[in-house]
Amino acid sequence: MIYQSTKDKIEALRKQFVVLSKGNEKLLTEIALTEIPEMVYNSNAIENSTLTLEDTEKILSGGELNRKVNVREVYEAKNLAKITEALLHKPKQKLTVALILDLHKTLLTHIDDSIAGRFRKGKEWVRVGNHLGANPTFVNNLMRELVDDYNNDKALPTGQAGRYFLDTIAHFHAEFETIHPFVDGNGRIGRVLINLQLMNAGLPPIIIQNKSKHKEYYPLFANYPVTMKFDGFTQLFAVLLQEALNKRITMLTAKKIIPLSLWAAQNSIKPTIAANKAKRQTIPAFRLREKWMIDEAYK
Repeated sequence: MIYQSTKDKIEALRKQFVVLSKGNEKLLTEIALTEIPEMVYNSNAIENSTLTLEDTEKILSGGELNRKVNVREVYEAKNLAKITEALLHKPKQKLTVALILDLHKTLLTHIDDSIAGRFRKGKEWVRVGNHLGANPTFVNNLMRELVDDYNNDKALPTGQAGRYFLDTIAHFHAEFETIHPFVDGNGRIGRVLINLQLMNAGLPPIIIQNKSKHKEYYPLFANYPVTMKFDGFTQLFAVLLQEALNKRITMLTAKKIIPLSLWAAQNSIKPTIAANKAKRQTIPAFRLREKWMIDEAYK
């Protein structure tokens, strides 16, 4: 699904990350905790929440907003943050149907308790754009089969057994969102599960960006049901994983981290070229509060 050179690059970054992690576990947890507002903001914004990153940060820190917002959106932010933080503190949990239902119950608490923590049933059909979720009659069995298939596939970070681990995660995400097992909250739970799967593999969580959803994320869902090809998800996750690894490696090794625009000026590189390199992860740049950053000493 992705070139071997990309797999080799991810493996090299993973090995460097593992070495640097030793003795720095607490710091790495702190880095992930500081990302929670960005994770929550982007995931909710993908679902058309009106909250900004600044709004989300205020809500999660217990502050008051300067404008009126829907109470539902406040709970969406708080509940998703609660789930994300809980997984960060307990990063390696086997993926089970029971865990998925528990996460969903937390997500929809105080939003719609009547559908929280259970799959669709009866006449509970859901439509997202032109896509109709799986028949409610079969959702429970489809989800159990999907989880069993995932757990039976030896998804090692090195790709030495079974499918390449990002292919396995990508396939699961594509199938999960195609089934759309819940009445509400499918996208948010689906993205939470990506990070659960990554952390189970000893890797950091990723942030799927709201700003690029129409170009990089949404089209993949429209394509999958009619082609059954999920390589686009693999490619997206590969780039975002490299960014997450580069961020942590840089934070653990760099003397000074500066905005990418400043680095580009210092190295006589056009800002647009530097930004494209960052997006493709051909340079070890990463986003911090939606701004590209890089080690000042990188050449």
